[in-house]
Amino acid sequence: MSPGGRRLKWRAAVRRYLVAGVLVWLPILATFEVVNFMLRLMDQTLTLLPASVQPQTLVGFALPGLGALFALVVLLFTGLLVTNLIGRRLVFYGEELLNRIPLVGSVYGGVKSFAESVFSQSHAFRQVVMVEYPRHGVWSIGFMTAESLPEITDRTGTQHACVFISAALNATSGHLIVVPRSQIVELDMTVDAAMKMIITCGVVVPPAPHLKQPQPIAQPAA
Repeated sequence: MSPGGRRLKWRAAVRRYLVAGVLVWLPILATFEVVNFMLRLMDQTLTLLPASVQPQTLVGFALPGLGALFALVVLLFTGLLVTNLIGRRLVFYGEELLNRIPLVGSVYGGVKSFAESVFSQSHAFRQVVMVEYPRHGVWSIGFMTAESLPEITDRTGTQHACVFISAALNATSGHLIVVPRSQIVELDMTVDAAMKMIITCGVVVPPAPHLKQPQPIAQPAA
């Protein structure tokens, strides 16, 4: 082999090893950064405690991750409080007060409706669909968020549905479109698989679902 050929082979090997190393460490580092950010964010809940009983005051140094435990306790206590009659009544009066404040009521109502739809048992992103968007002949992956729109159906005479089109790299942003049901193609792709496909800009594509083999028809006994 000529010297030029050996150099090309060596460069290709080095590039292959570098890519293999990146594929190992990039998901690990990204996961670590996300978890670290969430822990630091939850550690901020410790500021709700009086300064005299905060962990940094008691032990003399910060305890990373303790905020997650405190946030869990706060969430459990809040859930226990609002599930009884008195707690529900207090929440009702508080929401009525917030809804009367201009701008604050709109923001609070929108966030509350979104949270209720996401954390309810009937998940908002329950069906992966495909629609022709943003123009004819170009298809986009989306999530059906509402299967029935009574007012729009009455005014147009055609059954419509809401489809959320997620933005690439950031699946939590995007835009909502209203599409006739006849123009929506429902997919067997799972929500998790669709999210991975969107976040990776189509690099990670889920395999096609295996088609079920038809069951043989039982022959009547002679």
